[in-house]
Amino acid sequence: MIQPPALWEHPPYYGRYIALVPAAPAFFDLVAAQPGALRSLLSDVGESQAEARPAPGEWSIKEVLGHLNDTERIFAFRALWMARADAQPLPGFEQDDYVRATDFNRRSLSGLIEEFAAQRASNVLCFQPLSDDELLRTGTASGGQFSVQALLYMLAGHVLHHMESLRVDYRVGRSD
Repeated sequence: MIQPPALWEHPPYYGRYIALVPAAPAFFDLVAAQPGALRSLLSDVGESQAEARPAPGEWSIKEVLGHLNDTERIFAFRALWMARADAQPLPGFEQDDYVRATDFNRRSLSGLIEEFAAQRASNVLCFQPLSDDELLRTGTASGGQFSVQALLYMLAGHVLHHMESLRVDYRVGRSD
């Protein structure tokens, strides 16, 4: 059963995402529900609002979603790599370079959300059956040591982080 990771299971920077994940016995229920929560949060957002930047140099909502999709793929790949006991270190990635390298604003908002939902469903199917030993396997990525369960908690916490940012910084999902 997946547990909140210990401090040794991830570099300190990622603790900010892990700390956002509520203690719950059904971790994968929370993870599986995130696409619906994201869809609900953005349900009243139109295409033009999703392409607007809240401030110069900030990402649009569509770019945030593209970033979530990229990060979901990368963190999941890292978790699979380590769960399968591959000892080769993995490189890092620069999130801003990834967002600049494509135009997420030409995509539909619904398409970006559906892409996230499909990835997340696949990841739940892949990672939910892992054994305790597989969840505790470790590897190196971005020059840091991670366990598989830490990467999975990071996936969940990263989405929670950006959902809060969408509520606060982009003022979506608010009635005021």
